[in-house]
Amino acid sequence: MIGRIKGQLAESNPPHILVDVHGVGYEIDVPMSTFYNLPALGSEVTLLTHMVVREDAQLLYGFLTSQERETFRLLLKVSGVGARTALSILSGLSVTELVNAVALQQASLLTRVPGIGKKTAERLILELKDKLTGTLSGTEAVAANSVTADIINALIGLGYSEREASAAVKKLPEDVSVSDGIRMALQNM
Repeated sequence: MIGRIKGQLAESNPPHILVDVHGVGYEIDVPMSTFYNLPALGSEVTLLTHMVVREDAQLLYGFLTSQERETFRLLLKVSGVGARTALSILSGLSVTELVNAVALQQASLLTRVPGIGKKTAERLILELKDKLTGTLSGTEAVAANSVTADIINALIGLGYSEREASAAVKKLPEDVSVSDGIRMALQNM
């Protein structure tokens, strides 16, 4: 298996890039989060990779961080999620946003990603809720408790977006009750 590629960035046509390693060009698919952080063409780049071997193709997926690659591998283990869908999820959400969406059971945030319907979003939440937050070190996951989820749902019910509600909840003390949390979040908005 190819675990890492280091070479010169020869081409970049989202989501595909071509990395030249001593005269051999490797075609690699990358999520948009990685694509936007690539160096200029002709510069040296190092990518962590995941290789998928199928009957009809051998595909290489590249990531700038180990968290992205680890999340990609976890997404592949979810039934009904293939490499293209996993790449789409990582292109639409950062690893931290995905961890928070799963921890807070926000299926509506996952359905905003192209190709993810309600059933797939619910399956992702169900199958990843223990794996994602426990496996990824260094991510700032919001505590997955019912109080936080209730506060966010109440703010959404009042007409605020999920992003505004999540940002407001991050500013609250950890031991806040639902009613106090809602009041404090509204005062901060």
